[in-house]
Amino acid sequence: MRVSNFAKTAWATMGLILAGAAARAQDVDVELPVIGAPHDGGIGFQPAVTSIARDVHWLDGMLLVIITAITLLVTGLMIWVAIKYNHKSNKTPAGFTHNSPLEIAWTVVPIAILVFIGAFSLPVLFNQQEIPEGDINIKVTGYQWYWGYEYVDEGVAFESFMLAPEELADYGYTEDLYKLATDQAVIIPVGATVVMTVTGADVIHSWTIPAFGVKQDAVPGRLAQLWFNADREGVYFGQCSELCGKDHAYMPITVKVVSQEVYDAWLVEAQAQNGV
Repeated sequence: MRVSNFAKTAWATMGLILAGAAARAQDVDVELPVIGAPHDGGIGFQPAVTSIARDVHWLDGMLLVIITAITLLVTGLMIWVAIKYNHKSNKTPAGFTHNSPLEIAWTVVPIAILVFIGAFSLPVLFNQQEIPEGDINIKVTGYQWYWGYEYVDEGVAFESFMLAPEELADYGYTEDLYKLATDQAVIIPVGATVVMTVTGADVIHSWTIPAFGVKQDAVPGRLAQLWFNADREGVYFGQCSELCGKDHAYMPITVKVVSQEVYDAWLVEAQAQNGV
């Protein structure tokens, strides 16, 4: 039994080494700026590089204005009531059961605010959910605890694992990108419409790239879709966003947006690696 376990471990280790070598061979050899990544002291969104992300950022700003106005109004009314109707200023309080104009106002005004918000938020939601025809179609599968990708029209498939700290430099990443960088990135050309079909192999995961404004749960036995069109070359990071087990924090996502020429060259090499 010991020999068998040793053999299994050796084969598993060899498989990981070979997989890592294949992943290195499939990556792009080009310098790209890191755009979609968190940074110390950041309090806002990552830069928006898709129309979806820009719509979400605009909607968030609009809602912030409305929420701020409501908060200031309510706070002001509370202060006014506390000053005008405290015990010293109003020793004999009035007694009444209702105030029809006030009750109508606090019913109609919130309805109007919600209708106004819905008029702007629903088109943003529909734009996300109406999946266009993709220039590139990728199937994404979440595993405990890594991601699998299949370019369904190109015959390319690979798995993506988080890099250990000592591996980052070998793959061209800096130390601050630990827990973000992976051994194999999703490679897509700038300006291409990418449609991703997302599912899970074991438990629920969630695939997201904040700079793209997309997030989709990966549910076992179900297929869900998201789409995006990135308009800026660079490296973008995301992380599994659905608690999926003990190594949930160790299954990041890396996407590299490159020029069409670089993508075409990468695709030829990746297809060769996959025997296409």
